[in-house]
Amino acid sequence: MQTSEIEFITRAVIAALEKEKPNEKGFVVPVGVSARHVHLTQEHVEVLFGEGYHLTKKKELMGGQFASNELVTLVGLKLRAIENVRVLGPVRKASQVEISATDAIKLGIKAPVRESGDIAGSAPIALVGPKGALYLKEGCIVAMRHIHMSPADAQAAGVHDGDIVSVKADNERGTIFNQVKIRVNPAFTLEMHIDTDEANAGQIKTGDEVILIKG
Repeated sequence: MQTSEIEFITRAVIAALEKEKPNEKGFVVPVGVSARHVHLTQEHVEVLFGEGYHLTKKKELMGGQFASNELVTLVGLKLRAIENVRVLGPVRKASQVEISATDAIKLGIKAPVRESGDIAGSAPIALVGPKGALYLKEGCIVAMRHIHMSPADAQAAGVHDGDIVSVKADNERGTIFNQVKIRVNPAFTLEMHIDTDEANAGQIKTGDEVILIKG
């Protein structure tokens, strides 16, 4: 056997062994930092932007969602406000506002930590658009941190939809996040979503990676 053939076989064996070697770090998940945003019903879109108005697409997001070009102002108690908050589409069956805990303090409201869509008994808030304003008796939450996964990702990680896990950010801060909800859907791309407060505390930015810890 010639030297070139031996080298070729050696490289092939090493590549195969590397491929089979388990990830020593554990199951790695990329992070997406989620800024404050709003989901609206079509009725509320028309209240804020005008009769017959439809959201216009700025950027595609996972799961068929998109960041729209439309922005609104959030108004809390004592008329404290946060301007230029983006609306996400498509329209929903119920309007919802997702903010950080710091935003809640600024607005003077007590927004509970909830999974998206769970708005019963959540904080009231007002929204102002270019054509009108509306008051939500409930609908403002601090979103529960979560991980989006496809079924294949969930199988690889050994988790199921609805599981609660922990993750570790292996950086200078060494932060561990508990109470992380697993959300599985064929339309999802693997990504953990945290808000700006959580990202700042852990010195994490979009594109960084965390390690999933089951249990």
